[in-house]
Amino acid sequence: MIYRVYQYQTLDKDLNQLIRKGAVILDVRTEKEYAMGHIAGSVNISLGTIRERYIELNPEKTYITVCSHGLRSVKAENILKEKGFKHVYNGGAWSDLQHMIQQ
Repeated sequence: MIYRVYQYQTLDKDLNQLIRKGAVILDVRTEKEYAMGHIAGSVNISLGTIRERYIELNPEKTYITVCSHGLRSVKAENILKEKGFKHVYNGGAWSDLQHMIQQ
């Protein structure tokens, strides 16, 4: 129940539109979690390595961060914004975003 309340309070309502315009889905789960299932075309950089690997990303692009429940994606969003990224959005749980995309 708490997760669903958190989800509805934090997710941006226009994520589908951002994806249609070319936003990159950034999955911040571990490589092992990512291998177990992910959104096709998403990029995997774990939260534990994002502070070093953010240089692999283009700060001019739009990113939607996802993870398993939405907490790590918020942290990754904040880290990228601290690093100067202007277009970063929390996508919450990857499975929820995948469901939203398929609707």
